Amino acid sequence: MERIFRYVLALLISTVAGFQFVQVITRYVFETPVMGLEEVAMIPTLWLYALGAVNASREDTQIRANVLEIFLSTERARHILLVISESLSLVISLWLTSWAWDYLRYAIRVGKETPTLYLPTLIYESALFLALAAMSLYVGWHLIGHIRALCRGGKELDTPIDHEHPHTSELDEFQILEPQEDKTHG
Repeated sequence: MERIFRYVLALLISTVAGFQFVQVITRYVFETPVMGLEEVAMIPTLWLYALGAVNASREDTQIRANVLEIFLSTERARHILLVISESLSLVISLWLTSWAWDYLRYAIRVGKETPTLYLPTLIYESALFLALAAMSLYVGWHLIGHIRALCRGGKELDTPIDHEHPHTSELDEFQILEPQEDKTHG
């Protein structure tokens, strides 16, 4: 799944950048803008935003204000805080998804089109609902994972949190990228 997201997001951002490059060259160099390019560029741009948010939910790397973690002393307390946080996130996400569903039904009923090329706006208006629905699923998945960790118990939940050297997923990525010593060839 990670590979799919990586390629789709790279394709979308390249497409958006390509459209912007063409528009700048034609508008400012040739002084003739390409009519309808903004309408076409809207499609990959909105899907890029939507799928980027879904990817952040999948990786559990949304921007957070983890101020309360400073006051926690064990992993058990951190998981309890994460269960509360993910529960609130799930409620809000489901609420927004229901609003997006109402908007999608409206967009289907109205059947709007873009002004120049007459493309159906549903192509990019559906991105909001699909992204919020997927984000709700991932938030629910992470919530279940934290509840399972609490129910499973074990000594690792009673280990103290090292506030001086916190463990993050970014540290894991840097360790993978860091060159390793070759111990076999000295």
